[in-house]
Amino acid sequence: MVVVLFPASDEEPTLRPGALAELARLGVTNVALLRNGSTAGLVLEGWAFAVETAPQAACAVAGACDDVRTLHPLAQMAVSTAAEGGGS
Repeated sequence: MVVVLFPASDEEPTLRPGALAELARLGVTNVALLRNGSTAGLVLEGWAFAVETAPQAACAVAGACDDVRTLHPLAQMAVSTAAEGGGS
């Protein structure tokens, strides 16, 4: 998983068929688009996705080839309402 941040433009990013094909070629199987007033982002996941290709993925989806920043996961875990003290 990687988060790609880039400056937001006036246009909404769209997932066009060509961009989806490029994401699939890069190994992405799940994508989320995020945005606020000044920054847009992509959350990219896939078992065969190499985080080194995140800038290429951002360029394919949003045309953002410059000023791209990536955030790599430090930890990922599931959270549940398991009984206190663990066990069954």
